[in-house]
Amino acid sequence: MPKVIFNTATSLNGFIADTDNSLGWLFAVEDPPEEQIDQFMNNVGVLVEGSTTYEWVLEQERLMEHPEKWQESFGTKPTYVFTSRQLPTPDGADVRFVDGDPADFFDDIAQAAGGKNIWVVGGGDLVGQFFDVGLLDEVQTSIAPVTLDGGAPLLPRLIGSDALKLRSVEKMGQFAHLIFDVRRPGAPD
Repeated sequence: MPKVIFNTATSLNGFIADTDNSLGWLFAVEDPPEEQIDQFMNNVGVLVEGSTTYEWVLEQERLMEHPEKWQESFGTKPTYVFTSRQLPTPDGADVRFVDGDPADFFDDIAQAAGGKNIWVVGGGDLVGQFFDVGLLDEVQTSIAPVTLDGGAPLLPRLIGSDALKLRSVEKMGQFAHLIFDVRRPGAPD
């Protein structure tokens, strides 16, 4: 069974996007070493994201004008986008639009992962929905040396310390990278 992993960067004070829904602040920080990013991506079989994240990537990378960038960033990995709206798809991208509860689509998502991990890219509310139905296995967050004056919170949910167990902390360039295992209710420590 593939692991469902939320992996994202956050500001020091817990925002994943600024008040304009932008990640521009993130690109001012030195990237982690490429081999660390590649190692994560090599173990990912499918991406899952909400419509705000998807639309931001489309706009930021100008993917409708430059669809070849999709392959450069994501290769042939399928991407599931949770949305209730019609959204464009870059030529050559395997994007699958779904509307509803993550549990309703999990079997299809897991099958598309081909035995590899499922990366829930964002946003935080979608990650919370995966948590709510017991489908989130791991939270990885890279804390950037920046604070924001507001924006989209990392996880707009109450998730108690009984549900998260810190596995590791690592320096990745200018980021502090933390990995938490998610404990399901009733699971042993």
